[in-house]
Parts: sequence; C-alpha cells; structure tokens
Amino acid sequence: MRTVRYCEVLLIKPIDGKPSAEVYNTYPLNECPDDVWVTLDETAIAKEQGVPLAVLNGPRFWLMDEVEAAGGDAPAPVSFGGMEMIKRATLDLSAVGIGAPAYTGHNVNRKSVFTFAKGSTVYQLVASDGTVYVMQSWSQQVDPNLAESDLSSLSERLKLPDGWTFRSLTLTEELRVETVEADAVVLQDDLRNSYSKVTSP
Repeated sequence: MRTVRYCEVLLIKPIDGKPSAEVYNTYPLNECPDDVWVTLDETAIAKEQGVPLAVLNGPRFWLMDEVEAAGGDAPAPVSFGGMEMIKRATLDLSAVGIGAPAYTGHNVNRKSVFTFAKGSTVYQLVASDGTVYVMQSWSQQVDPNLAESDLSSLSERLKLPDGWTFRSLTLTEELRVETVEADAVVLQDDLRNSYSKVTSP
C-alpha cells in the first residue's frame, strides 16, 4: 500500500460527552479521484450526516507497507458526495481540539498494526524527550507538489519545536507500530504530514 493515494472525511461530534472525530477514509475502496474530491463540500457533508462540523483531509499518500486491522469486519462504506469511504478510527479532541498547532499529539482509537518493511526508507521525528514518531502518510494539502522524493530533505523546510530533529533512515529490520490494545498517538508537521508514535523498539 506504500505510496497509495487516499483522502479522509472527519465528522466532528460529541461522543460520550467528549468532542471527537469519526475518521473515514477511501482506502482500499478508491484512490480519491481528484475530479470527485474537489467537489466535496464540508458544510453539505455535515448537514447530510447530522453533525456540527465536517473536515476534509487530503489528498494523502501512505508510507507504511502493510496495515492489519483488528476487530473483525470493516463497517459498511459510506458515500460522501459520491466518494465511498470506510470508518477507520475515532479521534479524541477533548485535550487539543480542532486546529491544534503542528507537533501536537492526538489520541486515535484505530485498533490496527502499521508495518514498515525491512529495507524501506522511513521518515521520523525525534522529540526533545527522545520519543520517536514515524511518518505514516505525506500530504499535498499545504504543498500540492510534495512527493516522496522530497521527504528526505524535509529538515530544511520544517519549523521544528526546540530540541526536535527530523531524520530519514533505511530499516534494517521490520518496524511495527501496534495500536490494538492502546490508542495511537498521532501528530502532524507544518506541511500536514502525519506521524505515529513508535510503539516498538
């Protein structure tokens, strides 16, 4: 699935009394055709779905090689303006809200394992406390021309917090980010590329 294009719709609403987002994405139903994506309207989607707010997130491109979803069969697809998506996760917004600054972690309930294969190039943020985050997808929302070939030099473009670093490396062994028993911690950089906290050595 590495380099496969996808898009997401986030439906913002209270869940168990907390502000949350239900996350729907196009993988593996379609690759977010641009002629449909550009017609989607957040206000119309929110009204149709009966939620206070809808947010479009994409286009994006996966960087892991494989994903394993726990919890049985996937939910039935939902159509947003003619584009089919599947609910994949729930995002907790109670601590940070919508529009939180870059490099702010969000808890995501997604019950999955992301696998980056041995020999793959990965792109990582290392926080000032040593916590490592691996890029799970890159975005063309800020830079419409951003390509995988540009990612290794992102340290020249990112406005990292004090004490943080960016690096690229080739894996000498498989890297698995397992978030089945606990929530994933996901953050974005200045260009809206998404990273997951590494949960395995």
